Amino acid sequence: MSDRRQYQDVARSIRQIIRDESLQAGDRLPPERGLSERLGVSRSLVREALILLEIEGAVEVRKGSGVYISDTPPAASQQMRDDIGPFELLQARQLIESDIAGFAARMVTKNDIMRLRDILAKERADMESADPDYSGDRAFHRQIAEATQNSVLVDVVEELWAKREQSPMWARLHNRIFETTYRRAWLDDHQAILTALQARNPEQAQTAMWQHLGNVRDTLMTLSDVDDPAFDGYLFQPVSRSA
Repeated sequence: MSDRRQYQDVARSIRQIIRDESLQAGDRLPPERGLSERLGVSRSLVREALILLEIEGAVEVRKGSGVYISDTPPAASQQMRDDIGPFELLQARQLIESDIAGFAARMVTKNDIMRLRDILAKERADMESADPDYSGDRAFHRQIAEATQNSVLVDVVEELWAKREQSPMWARLHNRIFETTYRRAWLDDHQAILTALQARNPEQAQTAMWQHLGNVRDTLMTLSDVDDPAFDGYLFQPVSRSA
């Protein structure tokens, strides 16, 4: 079995397209949707592959125009070859954290609910004041794991977040995103999860977490789409993001 991740195979296929079509520095790659159809893979895998190629220096992103062959030689690193694709990581979180939320609804205590309320209040205050500190997001998800009263599940959630924070690909994806109104929708998602936990409704909590992380994925796909003429991220300086 190959130890490569799927997006790495897709990146290799894109490199082959570049060679087969004799694309040169400054030439535009086919649009992401076209690459997805041509290679028979999802757009999220193509997005991850292009982020890898961008970090390696093989391609560059241009505002509202797409992805172009770079005029600098690519320099792949072992760290990048071992990285986890951001959408693959979100899929794992969706599967794992939705079940954790469902179990937490059975085990949650009054103290857990109070802590979650406090965290959510801080998230709202940070959003209203445009505070760049997004640590409340991670704290909210960790507290849900703690509400299971199972330290192993807390460790699992912590490991998922650690992988995200250590990922160059995740950082590059978020460097494409500069629109911030999505934070309000995600806080509404957090409120829905908290409401389900307060009701001790496992099915509702599981569904709310599943929908939340699905919304995160869809939002990141939309806001980081460099083929979209409305994409203007590179007009501005990157800022940190959370999810």
